[in-house]
Amino acid sequence: MAGRWLVTGGAGYIGGHTVRALRARGDTVVVLDDLSTGLTGRVDDDVALVRASVLDEDAVAAALTEHALDGVMHFAARKSVPESVARPLYYWRENVEGLRSVLSACDRAGVERFVYSSSAAVYGATSGAAVTEDDPCEPVNPYGTTKLAGEWLLADVHRATGLRYVALRYFNVAGARDARLADRGQANLVPLVLDAVARGAAPAVFGTDYDTPDGSCVRDFVHVDDLADAHVAATALLDAPGAETLNVGVGRGYSVLEVVDAVARVAGRPLEPAVAERRPGDPAAVVADVSRIAERVGWQARRDLDDIVTSAWSARFSPSASGS
Repeated sequence: MAGRWLVTGGAGYIGGHTVRALRARGDTVVVLDDLSTGLTGRVDDDVALVRASVLDEDAVAAALTEHALDGVMHFAARKSVPESVARPLYYWRENVEGLRSVLSACDRAGVERFVYSSSAAVYGATSGAAVTEDDPCEPVNPYGTTKLAGEWLLADVHRATGLRYVALRYFNVAGARDARLADRGQANLVPLVLDAVARGAAPAVFGTDYDTPDGSCVRDFVHVDDLADAHVAATALLDAPGAETLNVGVGRGYSVLEVVDAVARVAGRPLEPAVAERRPGDPAAVVADVSRIAERVGWQARRDLDDIVTSAWSARFSPSASGS
């Protein structure tokens, strides 16, 4: 069912792609973003943009009421694992207090449909087998802890008020639809490798002594367009009372060194990585079991690692690639 959505962080990388996917279905979208990391160029001219922080509960409530919105997709958050280790108080404020503020605004405005941007970081150091939504959540860094705390908060609000929500636990998101929506952050592997290529530098690989086939970390990489489609599909679960938590990934892992090799194939030349020390808080392997989201909403990823890297390369090095 088409809806009327407030998308927090809608000028960001994942939020921007999801806004496009919602509008393609015919939904009405209003973006709320403080533009601390978001870009106005990711927001189409005919989409209302409210420049405000999610910590400003009055601004969020006003946006919901003034635009007669009936649902929220909450992307606005901080997501760098190393930064979260160095600045845990900042992450608790931005990720947990920010969510509390948005949920309080929803309560004031009578909004009962909510999609939450969670993370595979809630699982922590997994065994290497595909992780299911029922596996223990033992995050190993403050970023993952704040995302898990957000899930607890949602569950409490659901029990108290009947809020309908879906929490989507993203695995590693990469790729891009076009240059405007490219990932320009410095927290994700693929843009970091592309940036190294652009500078003529060796891409950094943090640790090659993990208990994995080639010694580098293994992650499940999902194309951002597939992730955006998962958000659209998940909205069907909000048509009835309930709460869901779903993994969003591909269901297979690629190592950091395999990602570097994939970029080398697209670049048409070999890339020799620069091996650095492990980063604090990085688990060895995290791969999704994605059977539940397939069963619940019929979603599965359609793009593989080569699709991800090729699209990210095109967006990064396109003549039109520029931020604003």
